Amino acid sequence: MESTDPHFEALLIYLKESRGFDFTGYKRSSLTRRVNRRMSQVGIEDYQEYHDYLQVHPDEFTALFNTILINLTGFFRDPEAWDFLRGEVLEGLVAAKPADSVIRVWTAGCASGEEAYTLAMALAEILGPEAFRDRVKIYATDVDEEQLNEARQATYTDRDVKAVPPELVKRYFESSGQRFTFRQDLRRSVIFGRNDLVQDAPISRIDLLTCRNTLMYFNTETQGRILNRFHFALADGGVLFLGKAEMLLSHGSLFTPIDLKRRVFRRVPRLAATPGAIFAEPPQPAATPATGLDRLRNEAFAASPPAQLVLTSDGLVALPNRQMEKLFGLTSRDVGRPFRDLDLSYRPVELRSYIEQAQVERRTLRVTDVEYRRGSETTNLEVQISPLSDGDGSLLGVNLVFHDVTAARQLQEDLEHANQQLESAYEELQSTVEELETTNEELHSTVEELETTNEELQSTNEELETMNEELQSTNDELQSINDQLRINTAKLDEANGFLEAVLTSLRAGVAVVDQDLRIRVWNRRAEDLWGLRSSEVVGQHFLNLDIGLPFEKLRVPLRSALGPGGATGEATVDAVNRRGRPVVVRVACTPLATPDGAVNGGAIIAMEADESVATRATTDEVARPEVGE
Repeated sequence: MESTDPHFEALLIYLKESRGFDFTGYKRSSLTRRVNRRMSQVGIEDYQEYHDYLQVHPDEFTALFNTILINLTGFFRDPEAWDFLRGEVLEGLVAAKPADSVIRVWTAGCASGEEAYTLAMALAEILGPEAFRDRVKIYATDVDEEQLNEARQATYTDRDVKAVPPELVKRYFESSGQRFTFRQDLRRSVIFGRNDLVQDAPISRIDLLTCRNTLMYFNTETQGRILNRFHFALADGGVLFLGKAEMLLSHGSLFTPIDLKRRVFRRVPRLAATPGAIFAEPPQPAATPATGLDRLRNEAFAASPPAQLVLTSDGLVALPNRQMEKLFGLTSRDVGRPFRDLDLSYRPVELRSYIEQAQVERRTLRVTDVEYRRGSETTNLEVQISPLSDGDGSLLGVNLVFHDVTAARQLQEDLEHANQQLESAYEELQSTVEELETTNEELHSTVEELETTNEELQSTNEELETMNEELQSTNDELQSINDQLRINTAKLDEANGFLEAVLTSLRAGVAVVDQDLRIRVWNRRAEDLWGLRSSEVVGQHFLNLDIGLPFEKLRVPLRSALGPGGATGEATVDAVNRRGRPVVVRVACTPLATPDGAVNGGAIIAMEADESVATRATTDEVARPEVGE
């Protein structure tokens, strides 16, 4: 990440807010070099000082922008690349379009217009002048209004047209002394307008987009945003023509090279998208009764409109007024605390050094341009620091007054903005009086601006429609998934109900255990037999249950069912049921097979009691005479 001077960043923000030029996305190395060059020309070395200089000299903006933007362009710049574009791209583009369809071209960063008129000549050579006028729209955009005004004139010197072949100069330029003006009938197909590649919406449905050696001035993140806009602007199969310094090696998902050496790329089709806290103050302690003037003074201090705080000579909080409590949250609980321990001593501005200076110099100091943020609200403050002295000149303390100047600051900004608008309006009026002969061209320029804006709005609307369709598609998919989940849930509930009915209908008690003999299922008959509910035993170890079943006699059949072979085992044991009666229980252990046929999923233990046998055994024992009777 590039490290920069915070004063330099503040200068860039001022340029953006005051003139609408956003240079924050430019590479800092080249940007600082150009700004420093302009500062050296006016004899300034500090960014803050240059910031003040711009505020006093509004004409300096033009010179600074010309230095930053470096409007270097020319006709048929890099002839080899233009020959390739004309022979391999433009001819194929014209042949692929229907005879009555419009060919839309966008040259971004057009500067003084040479590249736009180069495209016009290349297409006119392929189509012919008449078809060119009917079918071709060339949108040429830039952020520099001065350069756009020059481009709209379409008038160039002999040196400017030196790179144009002589036969093309004859066909497409009208000579007037040492100046050459592009043909007016073809000129109307070239539309100039202001467009910031970083902030403004792109022009849509473009067949060919040229942006030569413009991306190189932006950082990687900003380049990515601009290329995404270019991808949206181009129609399917659209072509992007860049300068020598731009490669697009890391944007293969957006553009694929037609000829990497000449920096010609084709648009890759886009795939469809898949799916503050309020603190209550404690009751204030009762104040010592005051009478007469003392009470009046106290009430006047507490009710004073600006926030006010009095400190003792040794830096302790003495008196905060009500506005101080409202603005910074200082209450009577803070009285007696050292001021240096409060957040207010260093936030929103470092006050301790100013307080010391006021105490030493025994004079009032003012701290201006203080911004205090509370949540989303910003308050502009001016802090007045006044030493308080006794009659004998000894220092009693310091009085801090926080004046809310938010409204005044807003009025000042509105006034500056109004002055700028007034100056701009005066310059426009003077320009209109001096240049009456160019009124028709200016009106035509306004029409072009409106058409460019309309294209941008249309592009934004299409993008929103695309997003709406994608959201609708995602919503339909989610609804389908929700319906399928509802069906599956119903089936699962039905299966669970069926399983519960089967287990309840069995005469035998059933316990299903896993490989570690922990109970997973315990049916109703097992509850009746042993007196333990399902909720009490599920998850418990089977052999740890406190029931009248002799588990030591079940180890063999359990081992057989849980072993590698998964054999079924049975045992008949004497047990005691939940009523304390002896019963004979036949226990069958069957391996629990998984859906793929494996037998390592646990075991099913079926327990069926024959109480009639147990009853007869008990009767026999009672009837049997004891030995010795």
